[in-house]
Amino acid sequence: MHAITIPEPGGPEALVWDEVPDPVPGEGEVLVDVTATAVNRADLLQRQGFYDPPPGSSRFPGLECSGRIAAVGPGVSGWAVGDEVCALLSGGGYAEKVAVPAGQLLPVPEGLTVDRAAALPEVVCTVWSNVFMIAHLRPGETFLVHGGSSGIGTMAIQLAKAVGAKVAVTAGTAEKLERCAELGADILINYREQDFVAELREATDGKGADVILDNMGAKYLDRNVQALAVNGRLAIIGMQGGVKGELNIGALLAKRAAISATTLRARPLEEKAAIVAAVREHVWPLVSGGHVRPVVHREIPMPDAAEAHRIVEDSSHIGKVLLVTPS
Repeated sequence: MHAITIPEPGGPEALVWDEVPDPVPGEGEVLVDVTATAVNRADLLQRQGFYDPPPGSSRFPGLECSGRIAAVGPGVSGWAVGDEVCALLSGGGYAEKVAVPAGQLLPVPEGLTVDRAAALPEVVCTVWSNVFMIAHLRPGETFLVHGGSSGIGTMAIQLAKAVGAKVAVTAGTAEKLERCAELGADILINYREQDFVAELREATDGKGADVILDNMGAKYLDRNVQALAVNGRLAIIGMQGGVKGELNIGALLAKRAAISATTLRARPLEEKAAIVAAVREHVWPLVSGGHVRPVVHREIPMPDAAEAHRIVEDSSHIGKVLLVTPS
């Protein structure tokens, strides 16, 4: 098979479409013929040499994929050759084939093409596990997602609206904010021109956000705490704004607030399987019913992965950028 390899860390040009050995499904795994994968910021970090795959995982980038089952390994039930699936991965999506633990498989939802389903697993599992399983967003609460036009953001808006929350977003252009509004966002904040703490307070009569989903990390830590409502929950899922910040514990105590920080890639298999199962139960009916849809910016042939990385690196996209395997 062919896959995107990274012979040496570097810029987008470090991604090389090369011939590599086929993976073999082990105990509890299936082999998937990959139709498409999606580009995530973790892939950019891996390309740069900063985010190695967990031990035992594929060395190729790609944290999600869609396709058809080509083979079923020992100990697997409930799946058959030919099934159309999408999957959460620890790596290996940038390839023509990938071995996947059966607990991380999801059926392609009704109404979606196989390639578009590749835009779902990573973002849906990230949003559902952090916003709903950990932060427990409830109907009527106010939810703030930073980077509302990203793959994570566009999914978070839709899921939060589906449960009856009021949604605030930050984004850097009027075009991106307009797209967020089309998806259901109620409070639109241009982070280049406005202070999100002040804007959020004004829009909520001084209360703030009950739940914040943050991809920035250190840069936004203090202001996120300021933006929280009493009993608010801050879920940190990224470090685009740095890894070390100063925390005002007094402010956190005064608000009786909580901070969680998680990654998805390195979690044990049983934890990933539990998240995937929850997503299938709670989110898949929303997708099949047309209430929630992946937002896809562009589909690019997988051998041209460098182009896709440049788009994501420039933050010029809205939603997800997909890599499609050659016919």
